[in-house]
Amino acid sequence: MYRTHHCAELRGGDIGRTVKLAGWVHVRRDHGGVVFIDLRDREGLTQVVFRPEENVEATKLAHTLRHEDVIQVEGKVAARLPGTENPKLSTGEIEILPDALRILNRADVLPFPLDSDPSNEDVRLSYRYFDLRRPSLSRNLRMRHRITKAARDYLDEQGFVEIETPILSKSTPEGARDFLVPSRLTPGKFYALPQAPQQYKQLLMVGGIEKYFQIAKCFRDEDLRADRQPEFTQIDIEASFVEPNDIFQLVEGMLAAIFRAARGVEIPTPFPRLTYAEAMDQFGSDKPDRRFQMYLTDLADVFATSSFKMFRGALDAGGVVKAINAKNFAALTVGQSNELTAMAKHYGAKGLAFIKIENGEWKSPLVKFFTAEEKAALGSKLQAEEGDLVLFTAD
Repeated sequence: MYRTHHCAELRGGDIGRTVKLAGWVHVRRDHGGVVFIDLRDREGLTQVVFRPEENVEATKLAHTLRHEDVIQVEGKVAARLPGTENPKLSTGEIEILPDALRILNRADVLPFPLDSDPSNEDVRLSYRYFDLRRPSLSRNLRMRHRITKAARDYLDEQGFVEIETPILSKSTPEGARDFLVPSRLTPGKFYALPQAPQQYKQLLMVGGIEKYFQIAKCFRDEDLRADRQPEFTQIDIEASFVEPNDIFQLVEGMLAAIFRAARGVEIPTPFPRLTYAEAMDQFGSDKPDRRFQMYLTDLADVFATSSFKMFRGALDAGGVVKAINAKNFAALTVGQSNELTAMAKHYGAKGLAFIKIENGEWKSPLVKFFTAEEKAALGSKLQAEEGDLVLFTAD
């Protein structure tokens, strides 16, 4: 047996017990005679103390240890000396007094320290096995495990059956290019890696399975984007005899279960919902980031009878006049405003007008065309205040 406990398990109640631990040398502090080792495994840390008066041979060997050496220790659990307890560690009230030390593997010179983020991505990938020892990556992998387990458990409770579909299949029309794999048995023919298990899950529905899911690997031969990778994993779900609201409720419940299991967070359901028309009307995007809360405000009622030709003309032609209040952005420079105008035109707008509110004054060539009533209605509707920047478009 390599170990009887992991490195985050022992407590004050274990004092006096003989235990075995195994792991990596996280830190070595050599105080001349006494050597302190923080022993690490995937669960945490335990302090091991080598004293020459208690075990000469083990202490002599401990002097030779380096960071990331893999060792096994056997010894007794003891209380730390008063005043040396470490409340930041779950094992901070105890230490191990070893009777035996065994070096399982010596570490080479480390390519980079584990307590910092390596700046060279190529070095990280060349030593990926070492990179994975960093706490952030270890947490990510275990988080992913908890997420997939929570998804599986929840969908199982809802009566869904997990079914693995083939990876090598016939190429079928999808939204991206296929990754192709040549066939050895049929020269000149190719398998395609699945972009999604679409055809297979439809076959399962026709076959009467009714409720299917899979933690599915998908492959798409296309350029990297912020929301797209050549290889990715998706929670794939298909069900028969359901309506859209049934799927909404299912996915909301699954996400709530995932956050509960992975982060210990309770998220309220049902989620806020927007129709496509509402999202486009309020944010100008079908996948808005609602945290910004910079809504597109419709000003048709404000300028319906306006004498300002640009706004009135757009409304008479069946178009819209909308504005965004960028809070505390009145310090916008001319160069920045030109960049915003160019961006608006790039996405199809005819132009971009603006008003700065500075020192109690509305600064813009537009203001001279507004009546007092229009200005008051505009300020009220946009909740415009000192320091704000109001951006308009009409189309």
